[in-house]
Amino acid sequence: METKLLYSEPYRELSPENFPFSLRNSKYCPKRLFCKGMLPTADKIGIAMVGTRRPSTSAEELCRRLVTSLQHTNAVVVSGLAQGIDSYCHRAALDSGIPTIAVLAQGLNAKIEGERAVLAERIIDAGGALLSEYESDTPAYKGNFVARNRIISGLSQTTLVVQSRKKGGALLTAQFCMDENKQLLACPGNFDDELYSGTNALLDSGRAKPVFVPESLRSAAGIPLLDGTKIGELATCGVQLSTGAQDVFKRFNGFRKTFSELQQEIGFKTPELLAILTELEISGLVTSKDNFQFYFNGA
Repeated sequence: METKLLYSEPYRELSPENFPFSLRNSKYCPKRLFCKGMLPTADKIGIAMVGTRRPSTSAEELCRRLVTSLQHTNAVVVSGLAQGIDSYCHRAALDSGIPTIAVLAQGLNAKIEGERAVLAERIIDAGGALLSEYESDTPAYKGNFVARNRIISGLSQTTLVVQSRKKGGALLTAQFCMDENKQLLACPGNFDDELYSGTNALLDSGRAKPVFVPESLRSAAGIPLLDGTKIGELATCGVQLSTGAQDVFKRFNGFRKTFSELQQEIGFKTPELLAILTELEISGLVTSKDNFQFYFNGA
């Protein structure tokens, strides 16, 4: 079945200063960009979630759990509206109340097939957006998909490859991400499973950081919770922190970090960092069950 997108709102061309997120400053910024729907506000954080069109039977649940971890943040799920992983992630975002953007490899008035057309309508109805660099009813030519993938990466602070074989469009998106020195994440899988051969290769080579537990995606992507305590609220709660503790809390509020990660990122010597963590734990702003993982403010 084929359906033509019939929205009362026509597509519009965006001026370059209105391109969303980091796309304006990306080396893959397109010359033209068309939009249907509502663009997210400037404070939102794009996270690309991509993968194979023919995923495993458990992939839909995996995508749901990954996306749900982004609730109560400023995250926007960015993907390509393809069958499989892309559609699972868009659908999970809609079900979780998380904004989502679909970047198409065709014009915004071109036909979309079956369930993908219904999903596109849901994205618009939920206040999300469809984006394309192609005019009107331009068909989805084969070469358009590679170009589409560079925009998905350009829109995003982080790219997550959920499931991918050794060859596929998701790995091209990953390459665009790495070309701009952005954070690349990947879900590991069974070493004998061809569906994970691409993601496992990214992890084995050290090009991507693993997301072992779906619920840890938010922390791995470095996206803070919206309802975390603000530094300005501490004094009213009777908490007086040292300057060093305030700096550490401001930087990692809403995150989960290991001790070695903290040292690498802030460069404090071990005694100084231990003193700061003790101060924050006494204040109830950091918890740790094993003195290995430190949870900042409910991360």
